[in-house]
Amino acid sequence: MKTRLSRHRPCGRFISSLFTQELTVADLAFVVTTIAVFALVALIARGVTKL
Repeated sequence: MKTRLSRHRPCGRFISSLFTQELTVADLAFVVTTIAVFALVALIARGVTKL
């Protein structure tokens, strides 16, 4: 038996698609941030060795 609310909900594919895209963006942001942190640490280490 369908309720009135079930007619107003988006289909399951729409929700999972948005959720998957959000996870992909979050993963990409994590990878970029990790690479940036390691690059910064490498630059600091290079500067310390020149002292």
